[in-house]
Amino acid sequence: MPPLWIVLAAVFIDLLGYGLVIPLLPIAITRFGGSATLVGVLIAGYALLQGICGPLLGAISDRLGRRPVLLVCLCGTCIGYLLLGLAHSLEMLAIALLVDAVTGANLSTAQAYVADSTTPANRTRAFGLVGVAFALGVTAGPALGGGLSGLGTGVPALIAAALAFLNCVLMFAMLPESLPAEQRLQVRIQITSPLIFLRHGMALRRVLIPILCANLAFAGLQSIFPIFSHARFGWDASTNGLFFACVGVCAILTQAFLIGKLRTRFSDPQLARLGAGLSLLLPILAFVPASWMLYPLAALVAIGSNLCIPALASLLAERTNTHTYGRSMGLQQFTINAALIAGPLLSGFAYDQLGPAAPFVLGGVWAAIGMMSVPSSA
Repeated sequence: MPPLWIVLAAVFIDLLGYGLVIPLLPIAITRFGGSATLVGVLIAGYALLQGICGPLLGAISDRLGRRPVLLVCLCGTCIGYLLLGLAHSLEMLAIALLVDAVTGANLSTAQAYVADSTTPANRTRAFGLVGVAFALGVTAGPALGGGLSGLGTGVPALIAAALAFLNCVLMFAMLPESLPAEQRLQVRIQITSPLIFLRHGMALRRVLIPILCANLAFAGLQSIFPIFSHARFGWDASTNGLFFACVGVCAILTQAFLIGKLRTRFSDPQLARLGAGLSLLLPILAFVPASWMLYPLAALVAIGSNLCIPALASLLAERTNTHTYGRSMGLQQFTINAALIAGPLLSGFAYDQLGPAAPFVLGGVWAAIGMMSVPSSA
């Protein structure tokens, strides 16, 4: 099996396990006496900790290699899910989430492996395939978790632990190291403060800014859209689920097929601007007179987002020294997690204070800023 496909399998299984567990986590927390506030605090804390640990793990992989970091992270994920499946108290749930948040922040290392293993010409397509593995895991996880939950709320977590273990065995047996030893020796690990990574990130800020804007444009709308669609068109949970499934299919097809074909004709900055330009359609979603119009508009926006984000990831790699891909991919993960935390807060506030259309207009503003801030070249 080619190394890239092993890494893609790792991303898929990691996100499949996440999708299996996260929808059932609030049920488990409340079953042990936790409140809705505690649910929000733990899930937000999970995202925050992953955002902090992503750069740390990426920097460690620059010094020690990608393979050992990925193996340790998969073992930690396996242990975290096992603890979650066997949890009998809130304290045990919190420990399980802590373990999984720290070791589950391995997407930056997986992307660094992809950057090591690809040339600039095919790197954008490879990052698109990482996005496909990510999307498939996130899509399949909740559906599978819902079916398994009938056997007990802890069963999905135990299944996720078994998948992580199998993935770890596969990686140990078949995955070679992608970062040559001579390049690792050039790197000194600096893990004294997360602020170190923000300082190093200043050299990459011209790419990190559009990455932040592209993710802010969509992070908040995912949480607000069901409220908007119910209030505007009377959509229920099943209709919203169908809508998000259609958007997910567009995302998968774009990253699996379309971006590779377009990359042969356009540069990464051009693809990023094209994607951000399609995202400028976001405000129109708030004003369509009929619900069916949401589908073609959302499809175009999804295509735009999934052209923009892999192109920006490839552009970030081009601006990075070959032996520090882990650090730059970690900075990207930190930036994305910041958007995942701030986006829902900003969109929720805009919806309550300015009206239902405000989050969509705000998303369009973020897309415009992102399009204008894409650098012209590496």
